[in-house]
Amino acid sequence: MEESPELIQDARTGNAQAQSQLVKMYSSRIYNLGLRMLRNREDAEDMLQETFITAFRKLDTFKEKSSFYTWIYRIAVNIALGKLREQSKMKIAYSIQEPDFENLHGMAISDWPVYIETKLTDKEFRIALDATLDDLPEKYRSVFVLRDLEGHSTAETSKMLVLTESNVKVRLMRARLFLRDRLNAYFKRAGWVV
Repeated sequence: MEESPELIQDARTGNAQAQSQLVKMYSSRIYNLGLRMLRNREDAEDMLQETFITAFRKLDTFKEKSSFYTWIYRIAVNIALGKLREQSKMKIAYSIQEPDFENLHGMAISDWPVYIETKLTDKEFRIALDATLDDLPEKYRSVFVLRDLEGHSTAETSKMLVLTESNVKVRLMRARLFLRDRLNAYFKRAGWVV
């Protein structure tokens, strides 16, 4: 299925069939984004529902300068970020130091040791990554998910999160460093690293 101006116009007029078609076209991608950002099925389902409710309520503001998917994806990211902010207010988040940009500039993340790749299956690595992502603060997690898991460019991530591209790069570097350190500790505890 492909979105078309006619489909969008029909959805804009309240046509339930057109709206249903848009939901079918994009719900799995929006839900997967929710799972990656929110780390919880129920929250991802809530985000999915809120995204489409908001989109259809505000469809008259869609200017068609981008695709409908890009527009609704931005709505989904905003809703997920709002949920993450609510969650962080309800629990004390682990905070990582805020290094200066100058200290990060030119700093490279070293490659994973080859022996980790030979000792871990993809499933084992995914379990470890999921466990460490839960500890990653929301502002870093959102950048990491959009850039490294969803594959968006720095410019796209910048627009979605309303950040400068430099800020996206800094947050991504901090997220990767945090995850590298946490994964290394996780692997040592599990006996995968000697």
